[in-house]
Amino acid sequence: MLPRRSFVVSRSFLFRNYASAPLPHALIFLEHRQGDVDSGSLSALTAASLLGGKVTGLVVGSPEYVPAVVDKVKKLKGLTSLLHSTSDLYAQQLPETLSPLLEKLLSDSEYTHVISTPSSLAKSLLPRVAAKLDVPSVSEITSLEHDSSSNSTTFTRPIYAGNAISTVRLSSSVPIKFFTVRATNFDPAPSEESQEIEVKAVDPVDVPECPAEHISTQLSKSDRPDLSVAGRVVSGGRPLKNAETFAATLNPLADVLGAAVGASRAAVDAGYADNSLQVGQTGKVVAPELYMAIGISGAIQHLAGMKDSKMIVAVNKVRACPPLFRQAASSRI
Repeated sequence: MLPRRSFVVSRSFLFRNYASAPLPHALIFLEHRQGDVDSGSLSALTAASLLGGKVTGLVVGSPEYVPAVVDKVKKLKGLTSLLHSTSDLYAQQLPETLSPLLEKLLSDSEYTHVISTPSSLAKSLLPRVAAKLDVPSVSEITSLEHDSSSNSTTFTRPIYAGNAISTVRLSSSVPIKFFTVRATNFDPAPSEESQEIEVKAVDPVDVPECPAEHISTQLSKSDRPDLSVAGRVVSGGRPLKNAETFAATLNPLADVLGAAVGASRAAVDAGYADNSLQVGQTGKVVAPELYMAIGISGAIQHLAGMKDSKMIVAVNKVRACPPLFRQAASSRI
C-alpha cells in the first residue's frame, strides 16, 4: 500500500498600494508698492485657494518695506506658508533680477502652480521663468478647475477682445503650471487675525551683470479709488474735446459718486487723460457696480475692458446707435 501523502496548499495574497496624485502646491507672487499689497494679488490668492491644496506666498523687496508687508500678508486667508526675500537688489523690481530667484525656488521643488496678478511686471516675469523651465504660461484666466485624479488644471480665459472664451487644459505632463489671474473675476482674499502660518526667509540671488537698469518711476497720484477695483467708474471719450473739458466734466461727477475716473484709448491718445486711466483691451479691465461712459461710442477694444460691469450708463450725442448703447442698461442722447 502506498503511503499517504499530504499536500499543504498555501494561498498568497498580494496587496497593492495605489498611490494617489499629490495635492497641488501653489506659489503665488504677491506684489506690493511701498508697503501696500496690490489688490490684484489678493484676488490671485483667492484663485490659488480654489486649487484645493497648499498655497505659499512670496514677497520680495527692499529692507525698508518687506517686514511691514510680511506682517500684513501672513494674515491673509488661504495662505498656508510664506516666503520672503529682502535685498536692495529688489528695491526696484525688474524681471531680470527676480527671475533667478524664482528659478531657484522652483528647481527640484514640490510646487505645481505659479500664480500672479497680470501686472506689467508679472506679464514679463512669469513667461520668462516659464520659458526657462520649458513649460507654457496661461494669461488672465477667469476661472479654473483642478482635477486631482489626473493632476490636470483647466482654465477659461477671454480671447478676441472678450468675444470668445477659450478653455485651456494643462495636463500632468506640465510639471509646473504658470498662470495670471484676472482680478475682476475673483474676490479679494480677506484677512484673518487669528491665522498662524510658517514664515521663512529666502536668500536673494545675486545678478552680477543685470542687462536692465531702473531709471525712474512716475506715478499719477489721486485721492479717488483705484480704477482697477473701484465700485463706480466714470469714463470719458474723445468728444470731450480737450483735457480741460475732460476734467471739468468728469471730476465733479466722480467726486459726487465717489467714483474712479477712466478714459477711452482715443481720449488718452489725444492727451485728455493719463494712460493709467485707459479702460479697454490694451488698458485696464474693470467690472464695477456702475460704469458711466460719457462720449464713448464703445469700440470693441473698449468693450473688452468694461462689459462685465453690473450696470452701464451711456451718454452720447450721436443719434446713430453706438455699440455701447446695446450694452447699456440706460442711455441718453
